[in-house]
Amino acid sequence: MDIPSIVSEALAVLKRGGLILYPTDTIWGIGCDATNEAAVQKVFELKRRSEAKSLVLLADSLDMVARYVRKIPSIAIDLVEVNDAPMTIVYPDAVTGAYGLAPSTVAEDGSVGIRIPRVTPGPDDKPVSAGAVFCNKLIFKLRAPLVSTSANISGEPSPENFKQISKEILDGVDYVVPNSFLEGGRNLRFDDSASGRSSQIIKLGPGGEVEIIRP
Repeated sequence: MDIPSIVSEALAVLKRGGLILYPTDTIWGIGCDATNEAAVQKVFELKRRSEAKSLVLLADSLDMVARYVRKIPSIAIDLVEVNDAPMTIVYPDAVTGAYGLAPSTVAEDGSVGIRIPRVTPGPDDKPVSAGAVFCNKLIFKLRAPLVSTSANISGEPSPENFKQISKEILDGVDYVVPNSFLEGGRNLRFDDSASGRSSQIIKLGPGGEVEIIRP
């Protein structure tokens, strides 16, 4: 299958409130429509994870982030533009409700962690991961952020590649994105271009204060 066909199948599952297992720009993740509270609850149930732990979301652009965060600190724009490594930014004052995010994706202090997978080469021409390209295309079609939580039971190690994902996770989702895909007549694997490591996490305060949560 090629990426457009895989995106189409995953999108159909997301739109009906299902869960997908998919490659990101970092590691394999469990995902759902981040505006669908019932779907988000399924993620917590599958991972056996406390709702007190907020979830990381993926967006395709700062324009999308701006629809779900009341104010984007100016420093966030600089961070997104200059950083060439996967980076999750925790924004203050998330928007929830009928036209916002599912309440369970937001932390108790009203903040929400969102990452924009990089789909253009950085200043050092660092290659773009196939997972980032896939996520960007899927999120663009979904027209909403995508939940991105590691594909493991809470408390267990995060899988660095597809082979490390447990049967319980594989059986617990509604759609598993194939690890290999066709591009230009070649069979490529998502794992070959993924970092296999979690992203940086930087938290921003209402006044632009910066706190490094995970280097």
